[in-house]
Amino acid sequence: QVQLVESGGGLVQPGGSLRLSCAASGTIFSINGMGWYRQAPGKQRELVASISPGGSTNYADSVKGRFTISRDNAKKTVYLQMNSLEPEDTAVYYCNADIRTSGWVLLRPWGQGTQVTVSS
Repeated sequence: QVQLVESGGGLVQPGGSLRLSCAASGTIFSINGMGWYRQAPGKQRELVASISPGGSTNYADSVKGRFTISRDNAKKTVYLQMNSLEPEDTAVYYCNADIRTSGWVLLRPWGQGTQVTVSS
């Protein structure tokens, strides 16, 4: 069984920062791309940022220059550093990863989500 567990969400004032973490665990052979998505109330889930095993990154236009995605392959963990947060960033943030298990099965699990609220 493979799972992703997010942490690091919370309440922050506009202009503040948060760092999200997402750790993969289970019978993992390898992890390909990893990413962060978010879903605000009444809106569709959207891609925030993604990162390849080699470190190539991709960001949504709305977070470029403010958010930074990174990963630690040895720890099977992806991070999202969020700076200059805005009320529009309020959402549940989910991590996602392309995982090949030890049994050679390809999975794309989701984490349980972590709430980020930006408000004064």
